Amino acid sequence: MDQHDEQEFAEYFAARREAVRRTAFLLCGDWHRADDFAQTAFVALHRRWRKIRDKQALDAYVRRSVVRAVIDESRRPWRRERFVDELPETPVGDGEIGESVATRETLVAGLRRVPPRQRAVLVLRFLEGLDVAGTAEALGCSEGTVKSQTSRGLEALRDALGDAIDDLRPAS
Repeated sequence: MDQHDEQEFAEYFAARREAVRRTAFLLCGDWHRADDFAQTAFVALHRRWRKIRDKQALDAYVRRSVVRAVIDESRRPWRRERFVDELPETPVGDGEIGESVATRETLVAGLRRVPPRQRAVLVLRFLEGLDVAGTAEALGCSEGTVKSQTSRGLEALRDALGDAIDDLRPAS
C-alpha cells in the first residue's frame, strides 16, 4: 500500500476501533477475545484495503468479518462450553455497583447463553441498531432468516435471563 492508503486506513482504524471492539465483546462476552476478533477483522480489512471501491461499506465489511470470526471460533472444539455438576462461587456485590453496570452485566451474562448465530442477530439488531435488511446483509443470509433467528434468540435470551429480566425493565 502507498502512504495515502496507509493514512486512510489508520484514520478509519482510529475512528472505529472501539466500536468494533464493543461489538465483538457483545458477541463473545470476553474482552480479551473481543480484542482478538477486532484485530482479525482489521487485519482482513487492511489486506483488502486497495481493492475496496466503496469506502461507505467499510463498517459493513468489518462488522461481517467480526461476526464470522466469532461464529467460526465458537464452532471450534476447544471453545465449546463444558458443563459441570457444581457451579463456581459467584462474586458477592458490595452494593457500590451502579444500576447501569448491573443491568449491563445481566444482559451480557444472558447473551453468553444464547447460541452464537442468534446472539449475532440480537447484537446487530438491538445493540448496533441495524434493521432486518442491514442485519441480513451483514450476516449474508435472507431477511426471513434474520427474523426467525431474532425470534428464537429473544426466546433463548428470555429463558437465559429468567427472573433477571425484570432487572432490564425500567422502573416506573
